[in-house]
Amino acid sequence: MDNREKRIIIFDDDEDILAICSFILEEQGWNVSAFADCNNIIEKVSNIMPDVILMDNWIPDDGGIIATQKLKQNESLKNIPIIYFSANSDIESLATHAGAESYLAKPFDLEELERVINAVLIPAGK
Repeated sequence: MDNREKRIIIFDDDEDILAICSFILEEQGWNVSAFADCNNIIEKVSNIMPDVILMDNWIPDDGGIIATQKLKQNESLKNIPIIYFSANSDIESLATHAGAESYLAKPFDLEELERVINAVLIPAGK
């Protein structure tokens, strides 16, 4: 029986978004880790092993696409769902190019944030 806390990592260089998302998700029972850059991303994610990752497109230093691709190329991290989020109009193609499971356009509302997270968490085939 797995009753551990659900863990999520948010990568975004916008402190307001980090604060708002962290607050909302913690209220819903998530254990939130937030980073303003994606330096040493493999190490950061490996230390936490989250259930899901929110990845901003314009995150220093590598940027969201390279950061996502690094995670997807890592054998022990590649199955962690990544939700790409950005204010870019072509967010869908960016997310696809990066290899993310889903995407969320900024600005987003809280119901949309919840819906996208829950959609990637539902195990396949159930």
